[in-house]
Amino acid sequence: MRGFIANTDGGWFHLLLQPQDPGKSPEEVNFWRPSETNFRALHSGEPFLFRLKAPDNAIGGFGFFERFSILPVWLAWDAFESANGVASLAEFEDRLRRIRARNRIDARGELRIGCILLSQPVFFDREEWVRLPADWGPRTQFGKGYDLGSGEGERVWRDCLERLSIRHAEAIVARDALHPEDRYGAPVPVKPRLGQAGFRIAVLEAYGRSCAVTTEHSLPVLEAAHIRPYAKDGDHDVRNGLLLRTDIHRLFDRGYVTITPDHRFAVSPRLREDYANGRTYYGLEGQRVQLPAAEQERPSRVGLAWHGEHVFL
Repeated sequence: MRGFIANTDGGWFHLLLQPQDPGKSPEEVNFWRPSETNFRALHSGEPFLFRLKAPDNAIGGFGFFERFSILPVWLAWDAFESANGVASLAEFEDRLRRIRARNRIDARGELRIGCILLSQPVFFDREEWVRLPADWGPRTQFGKGYDLGSGEGERVWRDCLERLSIRHAEAIVARDALHPEDRYGAPVPVKPRLGQAGFRIAVLEAYGRSCAVTTEHSLPVLEAAHIRPYAKDGDHDVRNGLLLRTDIHRLFDRGYVTITPDHRFAVSPRLREDYANGRTYYGLEGQRVQLPAAEQERPSRVGLAWHGEHVFL
């Protein structure tokens, strides 16, 4: 298994180490970059480690890589809020503009950033920090990948797991990562556990940033809808999601429209009865909806049947 050690902004790290709401640590964080350069160093579920810069020069924690996405700043804030490592949208925009000016990055048009989305983040206190790999180069700009099953990569990952196991016995890392001879062994990727923010971005990307029903692709009016609501035992899995235009999302949640298990759009007669209107939506009746290209990201037929039976009016 690979891991990636990334140079980490101190302000980002310390805000997340001590969140604004002390009783609510983030389940996901956005490790953002001021440029839109893609990140391809990890597969989903592999560890992404936080290297604190000089004078600290240590690893302060880690998270598990979910995905990379290029997002407008406003959408990154809407999805992650302070889990972006900033206290407000205004601070976020100001920091980004200053970084771009300093590095002479073009800041015209909509402010967009590269977002490395991480789940199950862990932030170590100073006394828990882990020593950097012996071969870490002082001129490393963004970060460096390591094999976590051998050499310095293995030592660093083992040290991180030790800190975690000491901190709480119910460590989020699976027990199969333990080695028979020294309690640590071949590391295995952890399936990222999506939260609300990760769900939103995963659904957005799965549907190609286009409404499943109307193909509208203006981001401000697109929302990730749960087929089975989270409050009713639904989960944040992309197969429990649909990307819908705001108005259709509201109608879907209230049962005035649904999507059938054979992926057709249906409108309840109740919409006309209750509001004496709805012709915009009745014109879409029976239309096949747009589906994600990846089979494993398409909406669950079981979930769609549940919505048709329990929510659709």
